[in-house]
Amino acid sequence: MQPLGEPDEAITDPGELLLGYLDYYRATVVRKLTGLDDEALRTSRLPSGWAPLELLQHLAFMERRWVEWGFAGQDVPDPWGDTDLEADRWAVSSDESLETVSTRLRSIGDRTREIAGGVDLTRRAPAGPRFEPDEDPPALAWILLHVLQEYARHAGHLDVARELLDGTVGE
Repeated sequence: MQPLGEPDEAITDPGELLLGYLDYYRATVVRKLTGLDDEALRTSRLPSGWAPLELLQHLAFMERRWVEWGFAGQDVPDPWGDTDLEADRWAVSSDESLETVSTRLRSIGDRTREIAGGVDLTRRAPAGPRFEPDEDPPALAWILLHVLQEYARHAGHLDVARELLDGTVGE
């Protein structure tokens, strides 16, 4: 996968800048896993026990929970599909591969752009499947920034995991 560059420095629209950085980090986390075999993708090298493919799955479901389920107020199937709730940890089924999880991530990213593109960043999420009627739901700006920081933080985690797996270092 060809690395996607950071958004153009000339972009001044805050919404487009947030969406551009989300695109950048989505591509970054996939790139960090490209070239690993299935065993390495599913093997943890960390005491917490998560595997790189599980983290990628988590990012896809996390973004969908915040944007489609939360901000758009839409019902989504299995919003916690990245988590083994009984074990209280991330999970990915044995029939999913880097390709299937990456495709899901890109599809969710496309959906985020459809939902959030051109929308006023001060608009708040509705009460609905994710937020209770008595809650004060967050604004789109908060949601996009939260999702962005999740990607950035976990990209750093993948740098460490990849270095421990095969010595490849990140940027």
